[in-house]
Amino acid sequence: MAKEQDLKLEGQEGEEEQSGGGKKKLIIIIAIVLIVLLAGGGAAAFFLLGGEEEEVTDEEVVEEVVEEPELAAVYVKLKPEFVISFQVGTRQRYVQASIEIMTRQQSIVDALELHEPMVRNEVINIVSRQEFAKLRTAEGRVALQNALKSAITEMMEREAGSDGVEAVLFTNFVMQ
Repeated sequence: MAKEQDLKLEGQEGEEEQSGGGKKKLIIIIAIVLIVLLAGGGAAAFFLLGGEEEEVTDEEVVEEVVEEPELAAVYVKLKPEFVISFQVGTRQRYVQASIEIMTRQQSIVDALELHEPMVRNEVINIVSRQEFAKLRTAEGRVALQNALKSAITEMMEREAGSDGVEAVLFTNFVMQ
């Protein structure tokens, strides 16, 4: 009887192993089918719903090429540096300034070089009209820069037909 039970148990264990192995195979097959279906569905959705690519025409390419990048800044140095005298009470005072003008247009560079005597004259007139005590402050120097920029811009509009002066810069400013 013990032998029969052993036989039945051995036979039953074999069936359980086979059915367990069959279940594993079935689960693996279902997982593979699901992965293939999901990948196929994702690929189909990408191609169908991805939209149509716009064709780039020659005109669009030309438009992109025509756009010019911003030109590099050019600095025109007014040489020699300016030395302007001030009468402050009973004392003689001086301002020494090196000035450069920033622009991005070659026409302004050419006009500044051509009309340099007129520009220098205007700079000297504007600086000499300033109060010496006011020039000692940062606000006074900024106000002077703005006045010079306005005057030079106006002059370039009149002489060169363009207002391309971007800034007037002091590269050296000494007061004595």
